[in-house]
Amino acid sequence: MSFPVDVVVMAAGKGTRMKSQLPKVLHRLGGRALAQHVIDTAARLSARSVVVITGHGAERVEAGLHAPAGGTQLKYVRQAPQLGTGHAVQQAAPVLPDDGVTLVLSGDVPLTRPETLQALLDLCAGERMALLTLDMLDPTGSGRIVRSADGSVLAIVEHKDASEAQRALTEIYSGIMAVPTRLLKGWLARLDNQNAQGEYYLTDVVKFAVGDGLSVQAHRIADAVQVAGVNSPLQLAELERAHQLRVAEVLMEQGVRLADPARLDVRGALVCGQDVEIDVNCVFDGQVSLADGVRIGANCVIANAVIEAGAVIHPFTHIDGEKLGVSVGPGSLIGPFARLRPGARLGAEVHIGNFVEVKNSTLAAGAKANHLAYLGDATVGERVNYGAGSITANYDGANKHRTVIEADVHVGSNCVLVAPVTLGAGGTVGGGSTITKDTPPGSLAIARGKQVTLPNWQRPAKKKP
Repeated sequence: MSFPVDVVVMAAGKGTRMKSQLPKVLHRLGGRALAQHVIDTAARLSARSVVVITGHGAERVEAGLHAPAGGTQLKYVRQAPQLGTGHAVQQAAPVLPDDGVTLVLSGDVPLTRPETLQALLDLCAGERMALLTLDMLDPTGSGRIVRSADGSVLAIVEHKDASEAQRALTEIYSGIMAVPTRLLKGWLARLDNQNAQGEYYLTDVVKFAVGDGLSVQAHRIADAVQVAGVNSPLQLAELERAHQLRVAEVLMEQGVRLADPARLDVRGALVCGQDVEIDVNCVFDGQVSLADGVRIGANCVIANAVIEAGAVIHPFTHIDGEKLGVSVGPGSLIGPFARLRPGARLGAEVHIGNFVEVKNSTLAAGAKANHLAYLGDATVGERVNYGAGSITANYDGANKHRTVIEADVHVGSNCVLVAPVTLGAGGTVGGGSTITKDTPPGSLAIARGKQVTLPNWQRPAKKKP
């Protein structure tokens, strides 16, 4: 484009049909606020700035949104009271430079494709008004687009004011327009509220443009999802499924095998390598990376995690890395019904089985905890076998302490390792033991009753065959 673009996002409405204290534009779609989708789309157009018009819940809206990546500047203006769409854009006019094009979007219309908006801007070309319109099978209640013989727009006629011939038209205005800013400012100054609602309508600038002899063009689409707004929980749910289907289609185009595209939820960024398989009802949140050959079983929830090549995440596994993240090494087997919490770092071919929880712990290659166990604030060496029912008692009521289990240790079932404690390499902890002191390498540690660690002794050397 040879002209700068400034995007105005209307986000002042209350959205009473949502029946929620949360401002409408902050309701989430695919893990992001509705208005954040709009802001991020503007950035993909290389917009110079995004001006968000806030009103209802302005402080929460402004705190709940963030500037997009890249050089797009984010600004806020407030509309109080809310006196219509034209009045809203009037509040933004003082911060819009005259040398660009203003693209007007709605904060509750999150799924307009960037290429659609780019086509609209190309039609505007920095010198004419361009409207985004939609063909609808049943346009009842919507304003109709009236075109001249040469295809330019003559007017937007509201349904209640339309003639029978005009009501037969199926092209409606979407609420999205691109206008040279210097012209828009003049038309905004001419708006009045002499109508039944007593509001200032942005659509009135169309009649001003036509009256001034400016060409008004329309870019017509047939995809209603791109211009669908959110005014109720039902509409939000419908757009969520439409959004998720888009995400699924992109993943499948990249080669990801989805058992059912309709049963996938990506609420952040999901990056996949080759030959990745994802079963039904999986949820991905935050930043998730699945390397080549990863298999995700049904009903898993995975957030902020890196899963390396060839790993298998069995069904009903919950992985949530939060800020610390979780990493699963190549060839590892996780689950079913396992839980990996923040700071879990698993090496190659680690096995974490059913009802095992790992938090802020490192497990080296080949380590196994296959059943009913807890590892918290632990460093686990290579080839350690961690028995069913065993836990690290890492919290003393005031501080957390670390447990170190060196390579090739075997921890029996139903053991308690009271941190801070180190189990020496190659040792064995007898089933049902409570360990409160460090054990030397190769030792057999047994402690029962009053949680006293009994003396350790070296295992007899294995006889040579």
